[in-house]
Amino acid sequence: MYNIAIDGPAGAGKSTIAKKVAKELSFVYVDTGAMFRSMALFMLRNEISLEDVDAVAKACEEINITISYIDGEQQVILNGENVSGLIRTEQVGNAASKIAVYAPVRTKLLELQRELASKENVIMDGRDIGTAVLPNAQTKIYLTASSKERARRRVEQLALAGTSADFDEVEADIIKRDEQDMNREIAPLRQAEDATLIDSSDMGIDEVVAAIIDCYRKNQ
Repeated sequence: MYNIAIDGPAGAGKSTIAKKVAKELSFVYVDTGAMFRSMALFMLRNEISLEDVDAVAKACEEINITISYIDGEQQVILNGENVSGLIRTEQVGNAASKIAVYAPVRTKLLELQRELASKENVIMDGRDIGTAVLPNAQTKIYLTASSKERARRRVEQLALAGTSADFDEVEADIIKRDEQDMNREIAPLRQAEDATLIDSSDMGIDEVVAAIIDCYRKNQ
């Protein structure tokens, strides 16, 4: 099976890009961020303290997350409920970043992610795909962009959804998320030694997609 790993900080456009590359190459797209967000949603709904490692670990035993595709669109199922439309809020995103540092959370999802990658040609994006989840992926990409550009995209995304946001607050939150992700003890965000760096600050979506597909073809 052929695996493509895309890592990078929050707001770099990993999911959008990965979905398009998957469609172009007829690969299965695995949104690992959605899996973490689903776990975070469970914690928030059940008022489990995100600082209580033991409580989070115990809650992991009650969580089952699966991925299905309906009309080509990925659906994330949390304990039988489709939560695809509930996991993209700032609150859930921040909570996901906090619990992602815990070993029980990562162990729970690692098994599912590797199982998927062993059975299908997959493209997977996240924070530690090329370094920890799929270290043997044939193509690895580190996708990033400046904090200002990522904040601009996020504010624009929220505006399209009918929600206003303060640019400086959004950028500050992004920088804080970067700090958390890059300095966590378990599987911190970093560029794998054999990954290709793509800075999308001044690139359009189609340009980034083309660059990744070019890397894939060179590595075949």
